[in-house]
Amino acid sequence: MKKLINSPETVLDEALAGIAAAHPELRVDAKNKVITRADGTIRAGGVALISGGGSGHEPLHGGFVGPGMLTAACPGEVFTSPVPDQMLAAAQAVDSGAGVLFIVKNYTGDVLNFQMAAELAAEEGIMVKTVVVDDDVAVQDSTWTAGRRGTGATVFVEKIVGALAEQGADLAAVAEMGRRVNACSRSFAVALTACTAPAAGKPGFDLPEDEMEVGVGIHGEPGRRRDKLRPAREIVATALEAILADQPLAAGDETIVMVNGLGATPLLELYVVFNEVATALTGQNVVIARSLVGNYVTSLDMAGVSITVCKADADMLALWDAPVNTPALRWGT
Repeated sequence: MKKLINSPETVLDEALAGIAAAHPELRVDAKNKVITRADGTIRAGGVALISGGGSGHEPLHGGFVGPGMLTAACPGEVFTSPVPDQMLAAAQAVDSGAGVLFIVKNYTGDVLNFQMAAELAAEEGIMVKTVVVDDDVAVQDSTWTAGRRGTGATVFVEKIVGALAEQGADLAAVAEMGRRVNACSRSFAVALTACTAPAAGKPGFDLPEDEMEVGVGIHGEPGRRRDKLRPAREIVATALEAILADQPLAAGDETIVMVNGLGATPLLELYVVFNEVATALTGQNVVIARSLVGNYVTSLDMAGVSITVCKADADMLALWDAPVNTPALRWGT
């Protein structure tokens, strides 16, 4: 294993220290492992947005803390859910009285721990609603999931809901928008290599040089099948076939599309993939109204790509265009 770390046992603490040093606009509570905005507040009376999950998916979620997106993030150990005490500490730190929205990827540990945190917060008089993201169409149930996995659409939910909260919408409206965005989004991923967790010291699964995992999860969970490595055009066709079978699109529909690297894929290759996605969708007269290409939801050092397509309405596009200022996503400021 070759990694730029000091030890597997200290990697999260030292990464959080690095985030604090690199981003003075953020505040890192090292004791509770909570990342918040440095000013410690949101707009007066505004809804707070909290997300989190296992580390190893950076910039998700800490990289999306800032005006126009998350109010706080709770990073767990690598590929391990944060604990309820973290989420409660985050809610206590950022609630302004208008309530808190938990944005949770659909993994069993995350869902259970955020649910426990919501119950603890309610006991303290903090209003909490939850949006569960379950956009991955590759498999129905997986190693760590009942139902579909939560992946790339988490970025769409956090951005769009973050803009709505910034505008002063109440908790019910913010939660409903999060559910709308999730319902309109679908994702599919393909891995070319396995990832190596620091504590494991070896790849999470064996993948021969001439094979790929079709429909992989962001922790390296198995997908639909193993297949021989194929050109980007054929990989995109497989992913879009699965996405569009679950979320049909008609001519004239507007979309937000993200081509996301899983950690070790060069941008050169991601743009090749995006070109194939754009060619396929525009060939069906589907409009790519907004797009992201880069590393947003990673899986440590996994080589591969995920594609996320959101069938967006005018409200979603307007909120997408609203200013955002976070370490990993920034425009209009």
